[in-house]
Amino acid sequence: MGSLLGASVWTQAQEGDAPLASLKTVPVPGPSDAVLSEFVRDKRAAIQLGKALFWDMQVGSDHKQACASCHFQAGADNRIRNQLNPGLIAGDKTFQVGGPNHVLTAEDFPFTRHLNPDRADSRTSEKNDVASSQGAFRADFISGGGKEPDRCLDLPEAVEKGGNGFHVGALNVRQVESRNTPTTINAVFNFRNFWDGRAVSDFNGVDPFGRRNPNALVFKEIDGQLQQIPIAILFSSLASQASGPPVSAFEMSCNGRPFIELGRNLLKVKPLGKQKVHRTDSVLGPVADPRGDGLNVSYGDLIRKAFQPAYWRNGRVRVAPQERSMDLVRRASEAGGGRGPGSRGPETVEHIEANFALFFGLSLQLYQATLVADDTPFDKFLEGNKSALTPQQRKGLNVFIGQGKCINCHGGAELTNASVRNVLNERLERMFMGDGAQAVYDNGFYNIGVRPTSEDLGVGGKDPFGNPLSETRIAQQGKTHLLGKPFDRSKEPDVQPGDRVAVDGAFKTPGLRNVELTGPYFHNGGNATLKQVVEFYNRGGDFAEENRADLDPDIQPLGLSEAQQDDLVAFLLALTDDRVRFERAPFDHPALCITNGHAEEEMETPNGGEVKTAKDLLRCIAPVGRQGSRTALKPFLDGQTTPQTGQWDRPTGR
Repeated sequence: MGSLLGASVWTQAQEGDAPLASLKTVPVPGPSDAVLSEFVRDKRAAIQLGKALFWDMQVGSDHKQACASCHFQAGADNRIRNQLNPGLIAGDKTFQVGGPNHVLTAEDFPFTRHLNPDRADSRTSEKNDVASSQGAFRADFISGGGKEPDRCLDLPEAVEKGGNGFHVGALNVRQVESRNTPTTINAVFNFRNFWDGRAVSDFNGVDPFGRRNPNALVFKEIDGQLQQIPIAILFSSLASQASGPPVSAFEMSCNGRPFIELGRNLLKVKPLGKQKVHRTDSVLGPVADPRGDGLNVSYGDLIRKAFQPAYWRNGRVRVAPQERSMDLVRRASEAGGGRGPGSRGPETVEHIEANFALFFGLSLQLYQATLVADDTPFDKFLEGNKSALTPQQRKGLNVFIGQGKCINCHGGAELTNASVRNVLNERLERMFMGDGAQAVYDNGFYNIGVRPTSEDLGVGGKDPFGNPLSETRIAQQGKTHLLGKPFDRSKEPDVQPGDRVAVDGAFKTPGLRNVELTGPYFHNGGNATLKQVVEFYNRGGDFAEENRADLDPDIQPLGLSEAQQDDLVAFLLALTDDRVRFERAPFDHPALCITNGHAEEEMETPNGGEVKTAKDLLRCIAPVGRQGSRTALKPFLDGQTTPQTGQWDRPTGR
């Protein structure tokens, strides 16, 4: 095979710490069977539960926002209307690419422009907006709706006090996330998840933060008595990740909705009760309701079948209420709100409700662990099929592992240094940074000069408990107990208080399979095409000089010719798994209607300045069975249009 690639670069790729290989050679990470069996008694039922919860629109407070609403296109999001956030600069509510409800076009990209795309010093303009995913309207939770959307109180101050920019005049629009949506496909190979790594590897059964949250406890029956215990399920960053968005006031929830309330609501509804499930769905087909929408089993039935009884069977438990501001209590009372903001004192809930975050996180992780794309032309080539790559793609592979230096961050079979295998080999690493001085950083997280470091610290930020997100800074503070196992201080760099750390502005290196279908690109979504991405790296980033102290040393002008850049793009196209492209099992799915911005005729200030909530346009996707679709998924912006009238002309339910 060396003769196909050029002996020197192929040898380099094979002899590194994480040599290139088919992804089929890598075991799917996750907790051991012994650990998992403490919680899960029927893995198949848990996967069914996870897929149902992932795709169910009823998980959102408004019964429109599913986890899949931001992960429906090759595990990512290719919507183009109302997908802009004004950026993370403190106090910045001004849109530069376009305002709320803007329709993205090719002319909007890249967000940072150059007179000569090969020269970083030819920058002509830059915009700090973020292309991401629309989520929830800004509102406060009052009470759960069960079979109906939650009762929530719209926040007029979102408009009256400037809010966060997501309004047109006195018309509230859906908020948009502050970082671009990564794909869920192959995310199981990441040691940590989210761009800033805040979804840690050891799941605490409650939220994304593992041991960092000292109050994270689950309810377990021990010797007939119900006890609250801490847990740490290793190699479960997908479970940690899954526990965040359902209660996020930006993504899926009204502000202040507890996970317990979500559980209480979902236990009352028919799973996927507003969506068609294909009779040949590879996971849900056996439990699809042949008489109509949804499943023929309840969420309670699936939980009781999937999970050990010690975590759900002990009747009713008392839990502390979620704190609410007095202003919200007052306004909820005026609005006729019942249980919720006005609650005082402990609340009695069902055991199965109290542990709902545990069930949600673990079941989604087990489902997402099946979403492994390992049958790309590149994988087939590495397995010995020499004709799987075209001659141009083989040239592009040479660039990838040679002059392009891509392999230095996108290493191993997983094509990311943020993988479980690579991070376990070395969680912290010393490296000479872009300014030539040595520093310690979190392995797999790099500052590549997409935006100025000060705009978004990435893994250099903090968690809700005041701890650094960075494992390097945690170790520097002597808090390695927060990192959990298998952190071994003897094999990691000894980070002293005065040592230089380079983590600010660093983000998780994404895997590259199916990258053709997961645009826009980078954590800010500021590039629309793979050619723009290659041009970015070829000129040595966009803000390398500004970020020099934290910059990855491989971010420098590469000197690739136009032909080499085209070859590299051609190679990246060989990373698409046709099962993903055509949504074949395990990438098949139920029907889904996703919010798709707001009707143009609605985008006017209401008469008299009364604050209102915009009507949604919906884009509906048909259910797909295990054999997949005849229609291939397309790259971002490819032939995409937005509807001019609502496909589901209903108010938001509040």
